[in-house]
Order: sequence, then structure tokens, then C-alpha cells
Amino acid sequence: MTNPFVDDDAASVEATVPPFAPFSAEDAVEGEVVRRRGIYLLPNLLTTGALFAGFYAILSAMNGKFSTAAVAIFVAMVFDGLDGRVARLTNTQSAFGVQYDSLSDMVSFGVAPAVVSYAWMLNQLGKLGWAAAFIYASCAALRLARFNVQVGSADTRFFLGLASPAAAGVVAGIVWCGQDLEPSGGIALTVCLMTAAAGLLMVTNFRYHSMKSVDFRGRVPFIVIVAAVIGAALVVIDPPRVLLAIFFVYALSGPGLWLWRRYRRGLAARGESA
Repeated sequence: MTNPFVDDDAASVEATVPPFAPFSAEDAVEGEVVRRRGIYLLPNLLTTGALFAGFYAILSAMNGKFSTAAVAIFVAMVFDGLDGRVARLTNTQSAFGVQYDSLSDMVSFGVAPAVVSYAWMLNQLGKLGWAAAFIYASCAALRLARFNVQVGSADTRFFLGLASPAAAGVVAGIVWCGQDLEPSGGIALTVCLMTAAAGLLMVTNFRYHSMKSVDFRGRVPFIVIVAAVIGAALVVIDPPRVLLAIFFVYALSGPGLWLWRRYRRGLAARGESA
């Protein structure tokens, strides 16, 4: 007699697969799903590094080491920026890598910044503080889910909404710059508003340049190299403030460009009606 609650086919497959067999990743090849045993090592190792950095940021915040926590989030950004580029350069992209990267981003750039910000300053505001932290974390989850369903169909030159690493850069930069500030209601309220705003920018329809169209192997004007050297020197001189300034300006670029486009369309409309 067969058990109606057991899938015989699934049970037979499970019985033939060793419990510690390598992962089976699904890749889309010419419109068909192809199952391959194992996963690509290098890009997923970098993704694991980003995940560990985010996890370490949470642990550091729980132990009151807020500067270390903020630095760990920026380290996670470095790993996150490398894994995708390495995958493209080595032709090791996979559907598994996309999903793993998204889950890593949720920890490193969704949960970690919210926990760090709350443990550092938002806890001074009680329910309002944890509400702001939750708004940030939930918006990061929504942003990543929207990004996943748009993979392969969206314009890769732009992000729709602020990318989660950039939002995390704003929050981590605030924590790093203000680590020596004495907790107060005014400062806590400012951090609360900025944390919630960074989260909400992730789920807007503002367009942000993704920088993915930059060809690092091609020729660039000499001034670009000079600007890169100056930027690197500034980061070395004062990492917290310079990084916060970079991510803060980038976060404002979406609304700023939107307002600029509306202004230009208004001028064009008035010119046509004149």
C-alpha cells in the first residue's frame, strides 16, 4: 500500500544521493535549464567573504565595537564588488551565484547596517528606533527581491532604486564618523531619519548609475587616473568622512537627477508652447 504523503520519485532520488554530495546548481544555457554538479569556487568564495564580513559586523555591534562593525560592512562591499566582476571575467556566472549573492547582500547590507545603527544610537529612541531599523532592513529585502526578478531584463547601466551596498555605505559611514559622539535625543533622531531615508531610497524608482558599463580594460582620459589617485589619497587620509561623503552624494544623485530631468522637460515644454 502506497503512502499518499510520500512522493515515491523524490524518495527514490533521495535514497540514491549521498547526504554530503556536492551542490547541484541550475544554469540557463540557450533557454534551457541545465543541472551541473558542483559550484564555481572563486566567485562564491568571495561572496562567502562578504557574508562573513556582514556577520562579523553584527557580532562587533553586539559587543559595542561600532567602529569595527562599520569597517566590516565596508569590507563586505569590497568582496561584493569583486565576486560579480570575477564571475564575469572568468565566465563563471550561474543562477546559484545570483541567489547566493542576494542572500549574502541581505545579511551584509540589510540586516547588519540595521543592527549596527540600532545598537549604536537608535536604541535611544525606543520603538521609534527599532521601527527605523526595521524599515531599513525590510526595504533592503524588497530591493533585493526586485533586483532578482529584473535580472536579464533591466538596463544594466542603471539601478532602479538605491543599491543596498550604497545604502549600507551611508548607514555605516554615519556610525563610523559618529562613533565618539555622546548619545542624545537630537543625534538619535537625525540618525533615525537618515537610516529610514536610506532604506526608503532603495525601493523608489529613482535611477542610479550602476558603474557596470565602465570598461577597466579600455583606454580612459588621463584626468580619470589623476582623479582616482586623489580619491584614493583622500580615503586614506580620512576614511570615515570621505566614504560617508561619497555614498551620501551618490544616494542624493538619484533624486537630484530626477529633479533635473523634470526641470529640463518643463523648459522644453514651455519652449514648445511659446
